[in-house]
Amino acid sequence: MAQPMERFVGEVREIVKAGGTEEEITARVAACMKPIIGDPDLLTADQLLVKKAGFTLNRIHIEPDGSFSIGAGIWDVGQRTPVHDHGTWGVIGIYRGAEKEESFRRQGARVMEGRAEITPSGMRIASAGDVFVCCTTDQDVHRVSCHSAEPVVGIHVYGGDLAKIPRLKYDPDTGEVVSFQTGWDYARVSV
Repeated sequence: MAQPMERFVGEVREIVKAGGTEEEITARVAACMKPIIGDPDLLTADQLLVKKAGFTLNRIHIEPDGSFSIGAGIWDVGQRTPVHDHGTWGVIGIYRGAEKEESFRRQGARVMEGRAEITPSGMRIASAGDVFVCCTTDQDVHRVSCHSAEPVVGIHVYGGDLAKIPRLKYDPDTGEVVSFQTGWDYARVSV
């Protein structure tokens, strides 16, 4: 793991241990990520591998107690996610390329199956160097796509091991809700 990323993992560990509201935690994580997001040596070659069939989420670090995880999220040109949520807080920093995020507002409580009414609530284009809070547990429905002529690479920090958190996909036309879990791709786990 690159030294700047190793230091960042330690800073996130301390932030998560200190606790606070999701808004406080995500603001502190974003502030720590901002100075390193432009470092050309931040990610290893393994962490930058791209699969051609869908979104890539390369594991960088999973905290042993499961309190947070860090991954390199990569969309190749033309790729996009379904409308989905995370079930936790998250911070993203764009390392390369540009990302288009379409946000949705869910009416009512989060349900693990059935139907939910979602309505578009905004759109953002994030470019290399941008760092932002992508979600909190209650504001957490979006669709993301590559918005550049090269793959978009983002550093993603989540409040838990994202591969173990039950997540939801939303059909914006029918309202159908389907649960799923994200796996980690390629990169080795740090120690």
